[in-house]
Amino acid sequence: MDDRELMETVKERELIYDGKVVHLEKWRVELPDGREADREIIQHVGAAAVVACDDQGRVFMVKQCRVALGRAMLEIPAGKLDSKGEDHLLAAQRELKEETGLTAREWIHMTDVITTPGFCDEQIALYLAAGLTQGNSHLDEDEFLNVYRVPYKELVEKIYRKEIHDQKTVCALLLARPFLEARNLI
Repeated sequence: MDDRELMETVKERELIYDGKVVHLEKWRVELPDGREADREIIQHVGAAAVVACDDQGRVFMVKQCRVALGRAMLEIPAGKLDSKGEDHLLAAQRELKEETGLTAREWIHMTDVITTPGFCDEQIALYLAAGLTQGNSHLDEDEFLNVYRVPYKELVEKIYRKEIHDQKTVCALLLARPFLEARNLI
């Protein structure tokens, strides 16, 4: 089947909730066979996330409470864009500085991931940062986290032991390997 034969056409949109982080809409769509169905769509401004690796092959990680899951999670530094049009690299640089105090000399855009395409349009730009310089962090007033430096190989082991579950973190760490190997960081 051609992609065009799979497409749904949006007929109506109804705003259900307009929040700080997400916007929930109910969409009425026409299916490829002409029938109609409802879709609940979460719109998200987008985000950027960073694998920041020092010269000893250690990656800066943050651990923070994820109240929706009822636990603290180990993740790479990340944050939402300030607006849909914000430059993803600038957002990644800002979030790395805010959460860890780090700046980086080298930045590589590895890819963008779409987190949950079944009901959400969120995309997260994944970056690798190297050539790090330590400065002071500047957390948001409602942000509480701990920063850790963890050897890259230990993080990969944690992924395979099912100790790291965050999608952006798993994807970014596994994607970073060839870039880190090429720079002799791991």
